[in-house]
Amino acid sequence: QVQLVESGGGLVQAGGSLRLSCVVSGIISSPNTMGWYRQAPGKQRELVADMYSDGTKNYADSVKGRFTISRDKAKKTVDLQMNSLKSEDTAVYYCNLKIIGGGAWGQGTKVTVSS
Repeated sequence: QVQLVESGGGLVQAGGSLRLSCVVSGIISSPNTMGWYRQAPGKQRELVADMYSDGTKNYADSVKGRFTISRDKAKKTVDLQMNSLKSEDTAVYYCNLKIIGGGAWGQGTKVTVSS
């Protein structure tokens, strides 16, 4: 059973930075994609950034140049460095793992950006 646990959310002022981390427990098959999604109040969950097991990265247009995703395969972690945060980045951020035939979600960590 794969489990994902996020940490690092919180309250930050606009223009500030936060780093989210996600640790995966259990065996992860390859190929796989690990990433971050977010869901703001009243909105659908959306992709923020993800990273394929070969290192390929993908970012939402709204976060390009501000957010950076990174993975440590040995530690089975995926991090999201968020800089120049804006009020519109306020959301619950979810870690996600995709494998062939399935995947898993974390429980979410809340990020609040005050203007």
